[in-house]
Amino acid sequence: MSMSYGQAQSSAVQPRKAAHTSLWKQSLRRLLKNKLAIIGFVVVAFMFLACFIGPFFSPYTDNKINMAYMNKPPSLKHWLGTDQLGRDVMTRVLQAGRISLTVGIASMVLSVFVGSLLGVIAGYYRGVVDQVIMRIADLLLTIPSLPLLFIFGALLSEWKVPTDYRMYIVMLMLSIVGWPGLARMVRGQMLSLREREFMQATVVLGLRDRRKLFNHLLPNLVPLLIVIATLNIGGAILSESVLSYFGLGVMAPTPTWGNMIDAANNMIDFQDHPWLWIPPGFSIFATVIAINIFGDGLRDVLDPKQKR
Repeated sequence: MSMSYGQAQSSAVQPRKAAHTSLWKQSLRRLLKNKLAIIGFVVVAFMFLACFIGPFFSPYTDNKINMAYMNKPPSLKHWLGTDQLGRDVMTRVLQAGRISLTVGIASMVLSVFVGSLLGVIAGYYRGVVDQVIMRIADLLLTIPSLPLLFIFGALLSEWKVPTDYRMYIVMLMLSIVGWPGLARMVRGQMLSLREREFMQATVVLGLRDRRKLFNHLLPNLVPLLIVIATLNIGGAILSESVLSYFGLGVMAPTPTWGNMIDAANNMIDFQDHPWLWIPPGFSIFATVIAINIFGDGLRDVLDPKQKR
């Protein structure tokens, strides 16, 4: 019996879907075998749940000043003690985690969006467009990111930007210093993909640029972007904490892990009140290390060329 055209087409589409699905299933299976990466993911998930949901169960979310409970050590009532104004440290750490994680994720999304967009444009169209974008990226890459962030932060203080808006400006600052390196990586990947056989076939078929980009090139960039996005979150959290510690990022009364450590940077608090700086410091350490470990696991799974 002869097979109809519709049946033949559907039978051709099904193997492609199965192959696409099995590829991601195989990657997930390999990731699950990496115990260190799974531990990192569990720690990151725990920090997100604790910071975004935990404060709802705390009776101290109002952050009222209580001078009778100044600098009290950990107890059954206050599991991580109280700070210089009698506020619950554990609640403050969770609230600060919300801000730090939000800044890290938002700045990552902005930098990945801008960097990948400009990298794709530069790598695909090349010529003058490539030269302009890459020279701007090279200019930003020649300037160390931390001093540049310090300059931006000092300008915010000089211009007396309200604390309510500083968090959003810090996100923008971190994305500005984050996109050039990503754009160069995406551009290099695009130049490599342009020379592959499937892209030469699209030229022969006369496909439009839009179809080439969205149907053939961008899907091949997804694994790289996932890995870079994951690793960039940890760097953004660390950069925001450094800025806030030096009073150039998000400032009080908005809590972040960085400005909580800055509030306990004198010798008396360092020696006699360790519960003021150890919880936020450990939160930064655990979150950044866990994100980097999980990102390394993703890189090993999604980018076999980078396997160690």
